[in-house]
Amino acid sequence: MRGFGVKQSQVNRRGLMAAGLLGGGWAAATTGFAQSPPSSGVQFEPAIIDALVARFMAAFEIPGMAVGILGAGPTPYLKGYGVRTLGKPDPVDVHTRFAIASNSKAFSAAALALLVDEHKLAWDDPVVRYLPTFRMRDPAVTRMMTIRDLLVHRSGLSLGAGDLLYFPDTTHSAADALKALPYLKSTQPFRGGYAYDNILYTVAGLVVERVSGMSWRRFVQSRLLAPIGMDDATPALALLRTDNVAGRHGRRSATAAGVGPMTVVEAIGEQQAMEPAGGLQASITDIMLWLRTQIAQGLAPNGRQIWSQAQAEQMWTPQTITLSAEGQSPAHPTGPVLQAYALGWFVQDYRGQRMIWHSGGLVGQVTQTAILPERGLAVAVFSNVEDGSSVSLRNAILDELLGAPKVDWLERRQKAFAQSAEMVAAAGLDKPPPGAPSLPLTGYVGRYRDPWYGDIVVGLEGSTLTIAFQPTPSFKSRLEPWGKDSFRTRFPATVGEDALVTFVVERGTVKRIAMKALSPLADFSYDFQDLDFRPVRPQPGRRQRPR
Repeated sequence: MRGFGVKQSQVNRRGLMAAGLLGGGWAAATTGFAQSPPSSGVQFEPAIIDALVARFMAAFEIPGMAVGILGAGPTPYLKGYGVRTLGKPDPVDVHTRFAIASNSKAFSAAALALLVDEHKLAWDDPVVRYLPTFRMRDPAVTRMMTIRDLLVHRSGLSLGAGDLLYFPDTTHSAADALKALPYLKSTQPFRGGYAYDNILYTVAGLVVERVSGMSWRRFVQSRLLAPIGMDDATPALALLRTDNVAGRHGRRSATAAGVGPMTVVEAIGEQQAMEPAGGLQASITDIMLWLRTQIAQGLAPNGRQIWSQAQAEQMWTPQTITLSAEGQSPAHPTGPVLQAYALGWFVQDYRGQRMIWHSGGLVGQVTQTAILPERGLAVAVFSNVEDGSSVSLRNAILDELLGAPKVDWLERRQKAFAQSAEMVAAAGLDKPPPGAPSLPLTGYVGRYRDPWYGDIVVGLEGSTLTIAFQPTPSFKSRLEPWGKDSFRTRFPATVGEDALVTFVVERGTVKRIAMKALSPLADFSYDFQDLDFRPVRPQPGRRQRPR
């Protein structure tokens, strides 16, 4: 195990003041700091971090970022870089709010931990004890599913199962998750493997509400954010009352999201039902307070014990193996020997250290957090773009702090970006494959229903088919022929990913509609492949039209 790189004789407050890092931010947020952060022995030059950030921002056209480092001195390193939104001068500062997305999962786990501390539930209690209408497809799984199982991605559901229930924004409520789950198919045995999901965190939020008697939003605000002193943070985008908010950016082209010029995109998929899985908005100042509380096993910087040491250990205890490998190699210099999911956190080895971490990605933003608890060290990187460069920057910062062998993380990310562009080019999204409709266009018109998602309506406008996803207002489009009995959507670029819509025709009649995401770069939350639409018998004499 390599020692820490010493870059200067001491971490001096002058360097932090010169960077504008101590004025009003951390000091104001941590009035009454009960104890100093644990000393990691790390010393570094802020200019080196600034240079790293500048390289990544220039290489990937990132408008704005925020970086926090905890454990390298008596106060954390906090700094904003660049602008909140392309084309506007407002800068990112240490109080700019970002959507931390799936980093919110640790807050939902902590909310349940508080209820465990109060003996209002136990981690291994069955879910049906608190939500009697909870059902999975398999009745045996329904009986066995515990509160712990909701958080650790071992339910047997497929990757991202049910995400289209809420993403992009839909008319579904959180309670609709309970109606949808019995129809979601398992792709592996219960507790038999790992597949990341969001819908069971929605269910976890319902458990918090049922047991505490208050909404998930109110519980997280009153029992976590306020006691820790996270004054900038809110449990939901809708609750923000400031204009100091990071914009959303992504690459868009005529063929696919993820390639093309960087542009401003809309915030989507942040409705109330998804908040327990990914709704929090926070600044880099807030997240350092949160990570400090995590390192201190529930003891907030202001001296308040938020959750017990016993629950802190529970939340970091690995539950589901997510990755098992041989470890480091020239191709993967920081490859973990073992990676697992705990309660709202990933756990793995990194450079010989235990690392507790998570990422968060929504349309237009990505955030990264990482803790090396034995060193009392934590790093957070927030970006207002949706590419994966922030994790590479996080690793570069960690390596700098640890004095690890040099790895060109920027070059590695550039290669990955180039590979993504090659995948899109190889997919042939610029021209339709051979084949044509086998029916008159009127033969495809109708209302179709999937049992967990709801209805779509295929209509006809002139000589063009149209499609409207009834629960998802933004999913309305013309249908462009794309092979035999298949069509592609043309959703607005800011909405996200297009779908390939295939009509399964038997004996001159549409029996079902199958779908999949058109682009090979599509996020797993566009789980079109899990939909199974069947015709709904139309009312006599009525023509089906999109609403």
